[in-house]
Amino acid sequence: MSRNITVLMRCGRASVRFCLGFVLGLALASLLAAVIMVSGSRRYLVNREVNRMVIEPDGKYQTSEPWLEKSVLDRELQDIRDPLRDLENIDGHFYHDDDTEVQRLAKEVRVLIWVMTSPKTLQSRAKEVRDTWGTRANQILFFSSKSDPDFPTIGLDVPEGRQHLLEKTNRAFRYIYDNHMDDADWFMKVDDDTYVIMENLRYFLSGENTSEPLFFGHHFHSPYRRLTRLKNLPLHYHSGGAGYVISKEALRRFGEKGWDESVCRQSLGAEDVGFGECMINLGVRISDSTDALGRSRFHCFRPLSFTSGIFPGWYRLFDANGARKGAEAMSDYAISFHYIKPDEMRLMNYFIYRLQPYGVLHGLQNLNRKHSDTLTDHMEINVGRP
Repeated sequence: MSRNITVLMRCGRASVRFCLGFVLGLALASLLAAVIMVSGSRRYLVNREVNRMVIEPDGKYQTSEPWLEKSVLDRELQDIRDPLRDLENIDGHFYHDDDTEVQRLAKEVRVLIWVMTSPKTLQSRAKEVRDTWGTRANQILFFSSKSDPDFPTIGLDVPEGRQHLLEKTNRAFRYIYDNHMDDADWFMKVDDDTYVIMENLRYFLSGENTSEPLFFGHHFHSPYRRLTRLKNLPLHYHSGGAGYVISKEALRRFGEKGWDESVCRQSLGAEDVGFGECMINLGVRISDSTDALGRSRFHCFRPLSFTSGIFPGWYRLFDANGARKGAEAMSDYAISFHYIKPDEMRLMNYFIYRLQPYGVLHGLQNLNRKHSDTLTDHMEINVGRP
């Protein structure tokens, strides 16, 4: 301070104002440095005005408004975020934003998932399904040829092999009808290498009526076998690998009449073809699942197959939507993909639920059709789709 007084004495009257401003500047700079030293010891503080919705270490979402009531110096140490602790806790979160709509649909659109697996793939494929997207299902059941109480799986007492898939499917749906009919509104069958985005599935189903006999999935039609056994209709069905969904009314009809061999084949033949034929014979409507822009939601291959357009020859014959390729052909609210390897399950989980471009705020889109087109109704008038 004495040094500052000496400087003032040496100044002439003409420069008093300049010197006084200089001294005041030094004083303010000293005060600011002291504040920085104090606050710097408290690790770091997230700019709450930029990141208004953030994940707190206790798992709760907090907005910035409560923080505006206290100054930086008044905040306790527990108010200051630790970046290392945040990184340790963030794996426990699937959403970085407001998930109110997700929680609402999870309560209003109850979906039971059942996974077809085997003793051979239980600890590889099925385990990844259970630990990744399966955690978001309202209820998930695993069916195998043998019971495993530790996993757990429900044994169907059916030999393994593709020739037995239809029998496993029929027995699994019958088990669900007998034991879980009232536990859900919709019932979806998937393979243990299928990845499902549950939030998009519930959004799609939220526009449908489970009291109607409905059947959704990746739509196929047979270019060879034109008629079902009981109805004068072309054979249409949904891919087993992409997963397919039936309504509660469809499950009720299956539970009451699906055991009849004259209505539903109990074994032999392709699983998805046989079950699709069964649904048609029971009067269940094979419905369109594309979005309002005509883009696919259920997918019988990996995402790369659709973006590249590299399909096997049979797919071009059987796909009812013309085997369209490119990312623009897939819905923003895609529901499922097939042939996902165990290590890719976690990769998909990261891309869908963790990776985000900073600064891009995604709004909700209205991509459901006003009413689902019913393919089996169309077929009575105009056979097949192009």
